[in-house]
Amino acid sequence: MPKTALWPIPSAAEAVFIAGGDQENYIDFWKGTPAEDAINANVRAGEPIGGTSAGLAVLGEFAYGALGDKPEDNDLTSLEVLTYPYSERVTLARNFLEIPFLKNLITDSHFAKRDRMGRSLGFLAPIIQDGCAAHPTEVAIDEKSAVLVEPDGGATVVGPGRGAYSIRPWRAPDVCRRNKPLTFRHISVHRCASGSHFRLRTWDGYGGVSYELSVIGGKIDSTQANGSLY
Repeated sequence: MPKTALWPIPSAAEAVFIAGGDQENYIDFWKGTPAEDAINANVRAGEPIGGTSAGLAVLGEFAYGALGDKPEDNDLTSLEVLTYPYSERVTLARNFLEIPFLKNLITDSHFAKRDRMGRSLGFLAPIIQDGCAAHPTEVAIDEKSAVLVEPDGGATVVGPGRGAYSIRPWRAPDVCRRNKPLTFRHISVHRCASGSHFRLRTWDGYGGVSYELSVIGGKIDSTQANGSLY
């Protein structure tokens, strides 16, 4: 059956904002349709685009699609992904939207609130392992926070929440295969509080705290003095 958009999107919208809900619907019903084409045309024309929750999750080049979920499934947890990074529920879509500065990048929401650090590391590892990108990055945003990106790639963190996190692996995972817990070392994390500024092109800026995480046998170690992942 041909795919159809859930609703029409004007080809000359002044801005597009993708709401929360279920990102599977966006990818399953929009990818390969005029809706996807219209959004990407607006982006190329320089019109603003944004999203919240599931709408944020589909903005990067890579996106957790939730395509393997069943209606009765709960939210995919960090423990599940760290234990089985190639679980049938770990479904990553690619090139749904074409947004400058979000290439080579995956986005996520509700980050610290829902303890999603482990699943983020478990998403990044297969991207490297499968040869999709050598150094993918994640920008993860907590509740009540937002990252505002200018056309030149400059970004500002705003809002009263815990802020945003940039996560950058520098090497391939040691163990990332089916039915084996993940081992993935030396991942750089930078926590950006409200008011922090950074540049998506060069990943430098000011404000925030940097530390490193390593996953060994499905368990995460942190270099922060209190051992916190966040």
